[in-house]
Amino acid sequence: KQGENEKVEFKESFGSKTIVAINAIANTSGGFIILGISDKGEIKGVDIGKESVQQWINEIKQKIAPAIIPSPTVFEIENKIIVVLKVDEYPIKPVSLQNRCYKRINNSNHLLSVNEIAEIHLHSLSISWDSYEFTGKNISELSNIKIENFIAEIKSTGRFYTTDSNMLVLKKLALVKNTLPSIASILLFAEIPERHHIRIGRFKSTSTIIDDRQITNTLFIAADESLKYIKNYIQLEYIFEGNIKRTERWEYPVQAIKESLLNAIVHRDYRDANDIQIKIFDNKITIFSPGKLYGNLTISDLEKDDYQSSLRNKLVAEAFYLIGEIEKYGTGFIRIRKLLKSYPEIYFTFEEVSNGILVTYGKNTTQKTTQKTTQKTTQKTRDLVLNCIKENSEISRAEIAIKLNKSDSTIKEHIANLKHSGELLRIGSDKAGHWEVKK
Repeated sequence: KQGENEKVEFKESFGSKTIVAINAIANTSGGFIILGISDKGEIKGVDIGKESVQQWINEIKQKIAPAIIPSPTVFEIENKIIVVLKVDEYPIKPVSLQNRCYKRINNSNHLLSVNEIAEIHLHSLSISWDSYEFTGKNISELSNIKIENFIAEIKSTGRFYTTDSNMLVLKKLALVKNTLPSIASILLFAEIPERHHIRIGRFKSTSTIIDDRQITNTLFIAADESLKYIKNYIQLEYIFEGNIKRTERWEYPVQAIKESLLNAIVHRDYRDANDIQIKIFDNKITIFSPGKLYGNLTISDLEKDDYQSSLRNKLVAEAFYLIGEIEKYGTGFIRIRKLLKSYPEIYFTFEEVSNGILVTYGKNTTQKTTQKTTQKTTQKTRDLVLNCIKENSEISRAEIAIKLNKSDSTIKEHIANLKHSGELLRIGSDKAGHWEVKK
């Protein structure tokens, strides 16, 4: 009744596709192959002889390496035979089927690429790719200034305290092994950065580029430069709330965008030659990062508050955590959702596309129209207040409220904003003074 999913596959009979499904399920999180059921969930039944099930098991053992042995159970439903093959998740992945490896994604079996095979193997061993030694490099190619800045920052956050030498700190953090730098340390501290670019640009349309920049630097610096570029192309509004203090409000939730930018940098697949791409349009900002979700994490998992993070680059993530740029692992999307509550006019999407992750922050057109209408109404009221004062410089706030049919608090707020902006000046006391309108 529930249909096929990541853990359940229906087959009308045993065949080569059954073994593909067994391989995929063993490489994912385990599950069941149900023989005698159609794709639509109709009970068809399966014909079996005395040795049929054992023959199937033997064929599976011969074709999948290391050998997988499902647990079979035979049922009779509506006078029809149903066979269930229970497949356990294999602990050290991947298992292969005649030199091919499959993984279960939703209700389909996906052939793994060479990169995906390496990734699933590292994940099953709880080993991070960025922890391996960077072949052909030595520690003399790391920047002492970048290392010193990093250690100073981790001390200031209080997340790591040490009095050891810089090199000993890097060794304790597994960023240096013996006398060789790890892949993570090259990404973070190389004197001459590796060619992992961030392409960022301002677009008028998909084919019209106003400005374009390529950022090639170590990860901490690249993150700072990218965020500065984004902020240069989005508007900042100052809101006065009836007192001297002003509130800054960006056109987009900058902290949420920063979170997505850091996710793109920290979690991208650095074996992929493609660049991180950031595009700023009139009505949206998109961030693309090479590499799909890591481990068994899915898009639907990230929509929940209790999802468990799965780190592709553990040392890079740890470094960004230690300097205070990211918080506890697995909370990034929770923070983004909270930040978006203050921006009802902005929508947020997250999807897997073209072997990577695409994040979009866009403007809701209906909210934008409402916002413009509100701004026009506010400006109109301010103009009417100024006209009242121009006609009678000694008019009181209460008299303005009566004349414009507005509340006293509304007029008070408008007058405060006009004073802050320098358009209105009060001469003398509140009782005996008068207003002066500035051009």
